[in-house]
Amino acid sequence: MITKLILTFFIYTGLAMSCDKDDDNTQQQETTAQQTQNTAQNGSWKITYFFDSDQNETNHFNGYTFTFKENGSLVAVNGSTTITGTWSVTDSNSSDDDGGSSNTDFNIFFASPPDFEELSDDWDIISVTNSKIELTDVSGGNGGTDFLTFEKI
Repeated sequence: MITKLILTFFIYTGLAMSCDKDDDNTQQQETTAQQTQNTAQNGSWKITYFFDSDQNETNHFNGYTFTFKENGSLVAVNGSTTITGTWSVTDSNSSDDDGGSSNTDFNIFFASPPDFEELSDDWDIISVTNSKIELTDVSGGNGGTDFLTFEKI
């Protein structure tokens, strides 16, 4: 009887030690990052919601069409006005991450103008569908929470 208990204990211990949850999560995060990148590159987008810490600033981007290029450039066009920035989707486990639930960051950078500079951040992904990308960020400065939503045109 004791031999069976010891044998059962060793079998369960061996099974528990052979499972590595991190490997599964890493593969899932990489897939999520790649899927997010593919979704963003597929078509043109508009900002339907931008909440910056304490106020809705969506109207700053009315009329702009955003295109996420494969080469990492992000182009916003409104009539004859073109503003170019950069973008990427990365798996971030670094200490500078803001601690959001997602380890995948949607990175946006615009050097100017000021309204577009407000979009520059390492956004945490709330959700991604074929027609909507929802992002959030907790500000390191004032601790406010920002929200950004792109919807496919």
